[in-house]
Amino acid sequence: MEPPRSCDTFVALPPATVGNRIIFGKNSDRPSDEVQEIVYFPGRSYEPGEKLECTYIEIEQAEKTHSVVLSRPSWLWGAEMGANEFGVCIGNEAVWGKEEIDDKEALLGMDLVRLGLERAETAEGALDVIIGLLGKYGQGGNCMESPMSFTYHNSFLIADRKEAWILETAGEYWAAEKVDEGMKNISNNLSITTKIDREHPAMREYARTKGWWDGKKEFNFAAVYSYFNPSRSSSSGDRFCEGYKLLRKHKGNITAATMMEILSDKPSGINMEGGFMTTGSMVSILPQDPNQPCCHFFTGTPDPARLAHW
Repeated sequence: MEPPRSCDTFVALPPATVGNRIIFGKNSDRPSDEVQEIVYFPGRSYEPGEKLECTYIEIEQAEKTHSVVLSRPSWLWGAEMGANEFGVCIGNEAVWGKEEIDDKEALLGMDLVRLGLERAETAEGALDVIIGLLGKYGQGGNCMESPMSFTYHNSFLIADRKEAWILETAGEYWAAEKVDEGMKNISNNLSITTKIDREHPAMREYARTKGWWDGKKEFNFAAVYSYFNPSRSSSSGDRFCEGYKLLRKHKGNITAATMMEILSDKPSGINMEGGFMTTGSMVSILPQDPNQPCCHFFTGTPDPARLAHW
């Protein structure tokens, strides 16, 4: 099998979009022999003290969960991407950096995607859910069903009808950037630089004690916590740049069809082929008018370019 390379996630907000809508999109890139299923779970209430069995560990269940539609590898509890009844959408990416990855089983990034969707009504609310669970339970565990070890830290792109947030992690530490307008994409590299709207309270001091930051220069999260390792990141930098170019090409005219076209693009590497390939895709339309419904498109199959109409 080719080295794992993982995914790309995109969001476009007015004035980059048409019709006062937010457009969200993601390709889930996974082993070519893995089944990605589209599933719906209705919201429900739970008794105090109930437990929840995630992919590897048991955690406390919430008193109430929201209805969610998910695209997920069939073998695990969490999800690569999805949306909830309030129009919150989340996708995650594998990222690596200077902070070592703990091999112990904890919450997968994909578990955190589903938990954020089940427990939050807004994008920032989902951010709060994810960082709270990250602090309490940690992240870790093999992200492949096969014996081949594939472990990583996670970044997340979270959107709702009003705004989007990028959340990037390095072990227990994290930084978040709010997106009010324009376009953003994430790939398998840390991308938050000096615009940090929320952060782990000990993130900077930890970096200083490790010798990654002198405490004097302007703090740049990606520069401080990243390292370049081609065997891990494998062209993610190229995909990150190419993805932004494709968004910029359509700036001001981005629609759901535009996002589908971007996710179908093979020359950029965003639509992956081979042993590690695009196995599922998602595009969501999130109208800023609360009286209009959100609309979500899923392929549930490899290679979105094969689908003339989603």
